[in-house]
Amino acid sequence: MILDEFTADIEQRPAYLRELAGRLVDEQPWSVLRPHEVRRIQLIGMGSSRFAARVGAWRLRRAGVHAVAEYASDPGLAGGQGTLVVAISATGKSAETIAAAHRAKAAGSTVVALTDDPTSPLAELAGRHVLLGAGEERSGIVCRTYTHTLALLLSLERHLEGGSDIELDVAGIVKRSAIAVEDLLERRDHWIDWVGDRLDSTDGLFVTAPVARISSAEQSALMVRLVPRRLAVACETGDWSHVDVYLTKTRDYRMLLYPGSRWEPELLRWTAERRTKVVAVGNAPAGVEALRYAGDHDPLVAVLAETTVAEIVADLWRPQLRRPRSDEAWGVAADPIR
Repeated sequence: MILDEFTADIEQRPAYLRELAGRLVDEQPWSVLRPHEVRRIQLIGMGSSRFAARVGAWRLRRAGVHAVAEYASDPGLAGGQGTLVVAISATGKSAETIAAAHRAKAAGSTVVALTDDPTSPLAELAGRHVLLGAGEERSGIVCRTYTHTLALLLSLERHLEGGSDIELDVAGIVKRSAIAVEDLLERRDHWIDWVGDRLDSTDGLFVTAPVARISSAEQSALMVRLVPRRLAVACETGDWSHVDVYLTKTRDYRMLLYPGSRWEPELLRWTAERRTKVVAVGNAPAGVEALRYAGDHDPLVAVLAETTVAEIVADLWRPQLRRPRSDEAWGVAADPIR
């Protein structure tokens, strides 16, 4: 990884989103598929690819499609005739995803590679591919490709719905997401220290999101683990009251909240009682400190844009960039980046 390139990768997100939006107006990326051939769908990948797949599969199920998201590393994945396997890997070189695609083809599944390299081993194995179009991420950190994966899974949902229904205007969603990210980037000097200071804790960062956008919590936590190499944990909003609330009594618990869950009132009751520091990104309930941005009332804009905040904070917290402080106080090695 080249961490010094990470900021530039983030800053290029609006331009690549606009390019993707134009492509979605001009073409249907999933034209390699005929909807009537698909009886069930497996979205497979690792890391950020799997995070995006969870949301994609959840939305497909809500649309009436038999869809699941699975770890590509699962040796027991089943396939067969009528199964569409979307094998997701930005580079097309993920060993686990390639192995799973091999098994799927052997079982008679239709395999499509969702990747940014049409000449990659995964794309060649699948025989059909959909291009992410996120460009080269020079840092080696998956940020834009994660966002493009989500957008193209929305496009898959739209393709499988068929007809002329324009309710799921994916190109429009992607355009508005570019504006949202641009808004966050243009104003970052006004909010970065405010957000960074409120979330800063030697006990780690805890990221919470609704089930419909659980990938935002998972991706954000990964960015904090990956870039500054800090502890970060993701949790679903409703589940939080069952699995994470206990830590608010024993830790300097700081929560990055992606709002929109019907179960937020219970979570906020606990955090208020225990004086937990909560910073929301987006359209949060009254009384919650929140960073607002253009278009944050739309959950589909949010899922494509909101992780930009965690990425910028993660970059701020890199040991080379943060304000001088003793390593002992932070509990990190002098040079934890490998």
